[in-house]
Amino acid sequence: MKLNQFIVENKFFEKLGRLLKGWLGFTLIQLFTLIVFIWMLFSVVPWLINQPVFYRFLPKREASNVSPTDVKMLQIETIQLQKKIDRLTPGGVYLVINTTDNTFFLYKNRQLIREGVCSTGSYIKLETETDKNWLFETPKGVFTIKGKTVNPVWRKPDWAFIEEGLPVPPAGDPSRYEYGVLGDYALSLGDGYLIHGTLYKRFLGMPVTHGCVRMGDEDLELVFKTLPNGAKVFIY
Repeated sequence: MKLNQFIVENKFFEKLGRLLKGWLGFTLIQLFTLIVFIWMLFSVVPWLINQPVFYRFLPKREASNVSPTDVKMLQIETIQLQKKIDRLTPGGVYLVINTTDNTFFLYKNRQLIREGVCSTGSYIKLETETDKNWLFETPKGVFTIKGKTVNPVWRKPDWAFIEEGLPVPPAGDPSRYEYGVLGDYALSLGDGYLIHGTLYKRFLGMPVTHGCVRMGDEDLELVFKTLPNGAKVFIY
């Protein structure tokens, strides 16, 4: 009897061993590995310690614990923040220029009345054999319209001649004045920076200028007629 029992048990373990070596063994090993990994993850990683492994999604009425008082406080805070934004937002008319996307936004009484593409500084650096170098970038910050000109004339600075490989003429030389390249209008931001038109309209929307802001004819005309002297221009 004992011999027969031993033979049966031996055959059982042989069969079990074959199963463990086959697909069942592979599945058990994978399951064991996964259990050990989850245990180690939640017992070692600092931000997961004491966190539940399984979550239960509550109905909306159970999940919401916001009281009417909390809602009222949030509404009051929202109103206060909106008033703060209104105080910081200028009234009247102003222009916003995005030098990353090369776009502009014209506002009047806090309402957007025009948006479009423009061109800003190329960030190209012009180096000379002397210590005088130029970085063609559009300045960022809050500016005001210093002056407005119809049919502006470009007074070419030194870098314009150096860039073309030409000798730099003396100040006031007739070769420094160029007509018809700035469009029909120009608005001065100070320090030689202008908002003006362009002959190269195919480049609008691209960073190609020497620091000025270029616009298309129709956009420039509306900006020129809308912004008075002293109006704010925000460039970022």
